[in-house]
Amino acid sequence: MRIRNLFIFISIALLDIVLLTLSFKYNQYFFLLSTVMIILSMYPVVHHFEKRPLQAEEVILIAVLSALGAVARIPFTALPSIQPTSFIIILTGVIFGGEIGFLVGALSALSSNLVLGQGPWTLWQMFAWSMMGLSSGLFAYKTYTKAPFILCTFGFIWGFLFGWIMNIWSVVSFFDQFTLALFATSMATSLYFDLAHGLSNVFFLLVFSKAWFQILGRVRIKYGLFSV
Repeated sequence: MRIRNLFIFISIALLDIVLLTLSFKYNQYFFLLSTVMIILSMYPVVHHFEKRPLQAEEVILIAVLSALGAVARIPFTALPSIQPTSFIIILTGVIFGGEIGFLVGALSALSSNLVLGQGPWTLWQMFAWSMMGLSSGLFAYKTYTKAPFILCTFGFIWGFLFGWIMNIWSVVSFFDQFTLALFATSMATSLYFDLAHGLSNVFFLLVFSKAWFQILGRVRIKYGLFSV
């Protein structure tokens, strides 16, 4: 399962590189090409999930974790980039596998924006959080439980990666063209928010990950959910 997730993740990365290269070449179509990039990137995982047989417990678990991810985001909107949602998505991917982390990430963004407001940014948030969940499934469950430093480092890095993905959207949305200079400026201005996201990930993972590993680990073993 982890090898397949790695293959999917690498394939998505290569596809994104190709489409971003085309976007730079045909700058006037950057928004269209980048949107196509996101849809094509997310399609393989969603398609595979739709084709696989599922237990009722698995569907309920995905719904509950997605709802938790959405609800956890709403109270923290007054605190810029403090995202307990990322913590939930990362642990979901570690415990249940990258595919489930992917789905919970995408659904958390979609569900929470029903309250916070839908818009063209929703697709980018779904992409960023789904990639966070998918990549967290590449690491072994025991590795994270025995080495919390690795888990925290991963969460800290994704705080910045999430912000950089959203920076691409902001540049595409508010400017007529996408240039490295504009992107670098956007990265510089968002440094505080990306740092806050990364540090909040570290905090939530340090304080709550042990309890979540115990609870969700028991659920996974008891019901035999999502072999990873």
